[in-house]
Amino acid sequence: MAAKSPDQDFVEYIVRAIVGNPKDVKTERTVDERGVLITLHINQADMGYVIGKQGQTARALRTLLKIVGAKANARVNLKIHEPEGSRRERDRDASADVDTSAVDDLNI
Repeated sequence: MAAKSPDQDFVEYIVRAIVGNPKDVKTERTVDERGVLITLHINQADMGYVIGKQGQTARALRTLLKIVGAKANARVNLKIHEPEGSRRERDRDASADVDTSAVDDLNI
C-alpha cells in the first residue's frame, strides 16, 4: 500500500474527528493538469456532520486544504462523494410531488 500524502492524511484526520463512523472514512487522491483532487468517502449517516449547516464545515475544510496544498505548491480540491440514494436525491424527488395549488393563483 502506497504512503498517503500530507493533504490526504490531513483530510482523513479532520473528518475522522467529526464523524460518528470514523472507520468508514476513506479518501482517493488523483492528480491531473488541474491539480490534486481528493475524493472523500464517508458513511451516509455522517454527511450532515461533514457538510455542516449551509455547507460551512465543508467550506472550512476546503479552505484549510487549499492552505495545506499551497504549502506544497499544489492546487488541492475536495470532492465529497455522495452515495446512491442520498438525501439530496430524495429531496429532489420529493419536491416534484409538492402540491402548490394553494399558491398558484396568487397575484403578487
